[in-house]
Amino acid sequence: MTHSEKRTHWFKEGGIGLGVGILYGLTNTCVGHPWDTLKTKMQAQAGFEKTGLFQTLTKTLRSQGVIGLYRGCIPPLWGSGIYRSVQFAVFEGVYTLLNEPNFNFEIPLTAGLQPRVIIAGAVASTSRAIIETPLEFAKGFGVTWLRTMGLMSSYFIFVDTGRRNFPEYFARPILGPFLISGMAATMAWWIVWPLEYMKSQVQSGYANQNESVLKRMATVIRERGFFSLYRGILPGTIRSFTANGTKERNIHKLEILACTPKSLVHNTYFLRHAAI
Repeated sequence: MTHSEKRTHWFKEGGIGLGVGILYGLTNTCVGHPWDTLKTKMQAQAGFEKTGLFQTLTKTLRSQGVIGLYRGCIPPLWGSGIYRSVQFAVFEGVYTLLNEPNFNFEIPLTAGLQPRVIIAGAVASTSRAIIETPLEFAKGFGVTWLRTMGLMSSYFIFVDTGRRNFPEYFARPILGPFLISGMAATMAWWIVWPLEYMKSQVQSGYANQNESVLKRMATVIRERGFFSLYRGILPGTIRSFTANGTKERNIHKLEILACTPKSLVHNTYFLRHAAI
């Protein structure tokens, strides 16, 4: 993840990103899938168009039990590990490769943001969208790419800003990485949530499939109001904060382990606690 710590070779940084990305994918599915299930039902499943979070949860538990919250989790379990590992590997590789004067200068009035963060985020987002679309559903690349570009670029920028400007908070062993990454991911999701809503509808075959994304958004606003574009944001926020906060803490542990190997006892400590 972005930071001002000493970087090694771009290929090694990409390899570290690949490994921790796999951990992220597994963590995200295990922690976040129930909330993602509720979010998707609220956005794109007939019979749940007007239900709130707790109504959707109750209805799902009554009809399918707890297992219904994890229904369909196997494809995301392995798929998420693939495209999320790629996004982190690509980001770390590009970010480190662009560590030169043309790309590592601080942009004025951005609290120290560097162009390489933006470029690496865009390349990583595109890489993820290319892989994610067929893994999730074989259509909707355009809306998936737009959503992912806004989501991941914002996330990388927020985390980079937090780690550079508030290192004392991020250095806290548990609470720091959890809060910074959780808040960064949540803010990024809020920015792109209307596109996430449209993506769910396109991929689920809900409503008129011949409408463009803009026309679909206009239809939703006309029929239900502007804030209906943020339907399902409560379970989405809970999933984002818990999954990404947990992920960042695990990644922070493994980055320290990979970059500064210590004694066997020290390594065992990190490996044991990285799975929490």
